[in-house]
Amino acid sequence: MAVLSDEQVDAALPGLHGWERANGTLRRSIKFPGFLDGIDAVRRVAEHAERKNHHPDIDIRWRTVTFMLVTHSAGGITQHDIDLARDINGIVGA
Repeated sequence: MAVLSDEQVDAALPGLHGWERANGTLRRSIKFPGFLDGIDAVRRVAEHAERKNHHPDIDIRWRTVTFMLVTHSAGGITQHDIDLARDINGIVGA
């Protein structure tokens, strides 16, 4: 899969509520009501990512979960990352 240009990523961002481009990745941080709510969201995203065979980097800090998307094998943000960001929004709520 081809790496998207900056312009292509910028064009996709308005349709990806809560996501931003940061340090070569797509990133979204979500503060959940409680620690276990965040853990449950991570589990649901992980199950979906496993089915898609495209896995986010995930950082958990108490109630805040940060999802970071980049296609490491391609060396940048691809359509897989845009699609997974959209999927994650559907799973956790946009």
